[in-house]
Formats: sequence, C-alpha cells, structure tokens
Amino acid sequence: MNVFARELLRWYDHHGRKDLPWQHPRDAYRVWLSEIMLQQTQVVTVIGYFQRFVDTLPTLASLASAHEDTVLALWSGLGYYRRARFLHRAAQLCVERHGGQLPRDLDALMALPGIGRSTAGAILAQAHGMRFPILDGNVKRVLTRYHGIAGYPGESAVEKQLWRHADEHTPAERTADYTQAIMDLGATVCVRTKPLCLLCPHAATCVAHRDGLTATLPTAKPGKKIPTRSLAMLLLRDTHGRVLLEKRGPQGVWSGLWSLPEADDADAAGAVASGLARVREADPLPAFTHVFSHYRLDVSPILFDHAAPLAAVADRDDRRWCGREELASLGLPAPVRTLLANLPEISP
Repeated sequence: MNVFARELLRWYDHHGRKDLPWQHPRDAYRVWLSEIMLQQTQVVTVIGYFQRFVDTLPTLASLASAHEDTVLALWSGLGYYRRARFLHRAAQLCVERHGGQLPRDLDALMALPGIGRSTAGAILAQAHGMRFPILDGNVKRVLTRYHGIAGYPGESAVEKQLWRHADEHTPAERTADYTQAIMDLGATVCVRTKPLCLLCPHAATCVAHRDGLTATLPTAKPGKKIPTRSLAMLLLRDTHGRVLLEKRGPQGVWSGLWSLPEADDADAAGAVASGLARVREADPLPAFTHVFSHYRLDVSPILFDHAAPLAAVADRDDRRWCGREELASLGLPAPVRTLLANLPEISP
C-alpha cells in the first residue's frame, strides 16, 4: 500500500463517514443507487431520497418491475431525470441478462445504461472489495490538487492523467474503505472553495497547498453563455380541484415526466387552454426562473379556474386530470410540484 493510501485510510478511520444509509448494508444495489443519485447532487440532499427510494423499491428486482411513474415520482426533485430512466432500464436488463443481479465484471457493468467507468469501479470496489479506481468529481479535485495538474479535468488528456493517478493510489487492501475515504476527503476537506488544508492528511505533500494553487485548481471549465427560454405554464383546474397534466415525450428535458400544458407566451395561453377545456378568465401567477445546466427557463404560470374538461382530452393516455392526492405518485418536475403545492384555494 502506498503512502497516499495509507495516510488517507488513517484519516478515514478517525474522520470518515461510516453511517451513510447505503453503507448498511453495503450491497451492490444500494451502492449503485447511491452512486447514481450522488451524480450532480450532494450527500445531504441524497440521503432522504435514497431512504424513500429503497423503502419503496428495496431490491433490484422490485426496481425492474416498477412502473416508470413510480420510479420518476421517487426521483422527483433530484433533477437530471435521465439518471432515473437509465437506472430503471439497467435494472430491467439485469433481470433479462444477468439473473437479476448487477454483474461483477467491469465491462458488463459499463454496458448498462447510465453506468460509466467510475460508477462501475465504485460498485465493484465498495460492494465486493475488488480493486478498481474511481474518478468522480470529488476524486478529480483531490488528485488535481495533490499532483498540481493544470487544465480542465473534463479534457481527455487531463482526465487520462487523473485516471493513471487514481489507479496507482488505489490499494489492493481495504479497497472499499479507500474508495469511500477519497470521496469523503473531497466532499468534506478538499472542497471546491476554501479547502480545509490544515485538516488534510496530505497537506505536507500536496502540490497545490505547497504552491498556493488551491484557489485555481482544478482549472475551471471554459465559460459559455447560458441561453434563456420563456414559456407560459397553464394550470387548468376544474371545479373538483383537479389539474390537467400532460406526460412529456421521450426527448428533451423532463422527458417521461408529468407536467403542465405549455404555450409560447401569455398571449397564446388562452388559445391553447381553449383547445384543452372550456375555460373562463385567466389569472396570472407570479413568474419564476428555473436554471438547468445548459439554459435558463423563464416561466409565467397562468391559472384557469373552473375549467370544464373536454371528453376528447380526458380520453388520452398522455393527459389526465389529477387531484392533489394523486400527485405524490407521479413523476413531476420539481418546479411544477412546487407550483402545484402552492396553488391558491379554488375561487368560488
């Protein structure tokens, strides 16, 4: 075991996180689920979602047989919903091809939807103690600073360097603990801004700490202006308090989720609403902005109370009138769920 791993494990024994819900038990299904949830999301946010998910779908088989709406409802609020759809499909493929288990082979794992090299390595290392390196965002930050590597970590040449270092530092013993330890170090000590270098077991040998580069490493991603889109969301509510929802198609953001009908702007909202129900006057609600990774969405919600459902609309599989009690079982985008939860009482 090299010095880097030995010092890190000594730190982990005293300061590492050992009570995360996916560590008890630390089986392949729970490790996999946690790794997918932790992509783009912090541990403090994931814990509650993870527990609700495994309470409802405790095994890979139960995930594979679940309805997509159930999976997306449990995921609702975590964002990046493609992760949930890939998770669901990968579970089904495991049932079809691997006897209902996640395979113990790196290439077979990476052939499943949503599982890349780092996630596959984390599953094999943490669930089975197999010696495979990982390279998630936290690990990239630790290794970039420790070795003083300049250049955006997403560039192939830089990433290749980081994989080489990740592999050379990963020990054959206590691989599961080491994998958790290096993620913990990045998440709690070698953080993005103002790292806690005095608490780091590698402070004496870290290039970035030695050369005063912790504020500039890792190198930031080249800047790119985020475009803005605008739309109107239509809240058609009938006299029973039910709201009309539409299931989005397989492409684009929020694909497969239930959302609200949309119009290009407030001027077009009336015509769109009239094609879905018999409506009265419109009541604009406070506008809001939702930020995705690649664009900003400016939303103008418009409430149409006392809408009378049209038979042709109610008949379609991709549209339904839903009461409040049904919303919890549906996959809804987080801003839509918040909007519906905060609707004013229905007017007389």
